[in-house]
Amino acid sequence: MTAGQLIRNVRLRRGLTQAQLALRAATTQTAVSRLERGRRSPSVETVRQLLLVMGDEMELAARPLRGRHDPAHLRAELRLTPAERLERAFGWMRLNADLRAAGRRAR
Repeated sequence: MTAGQLIRNVRLRRGLTQAQLALRAATTQTAVSRLERGRRSPSVETVRQLLLVMGDEMELAARPLRGRHDPAHLRAELRLTPAERLERAFGWMRLNADLRAAGRRAR
């Protein structure tokens, strides 16, 4: 979920229009619309303030990526030198370029 989607969801849950939120936040309806549509990327402080004027509190959290990485693979990667990691990255970039070129040729 994007910051704009969060703001919109809370605003709708609170039964507010964009104009009403803008009035509470001392901004414009156009600015609220741009945030909600993703035309503007708000700072964390802006999101916090908008949520606050709607009666919600923002909570930031960090959590480990469960099931999205292999700890053994991560340990092996960390044993590589920076030069080895860079070479591996360039190898993946070359493979990506080769696959894209093959896809273009196949069309």
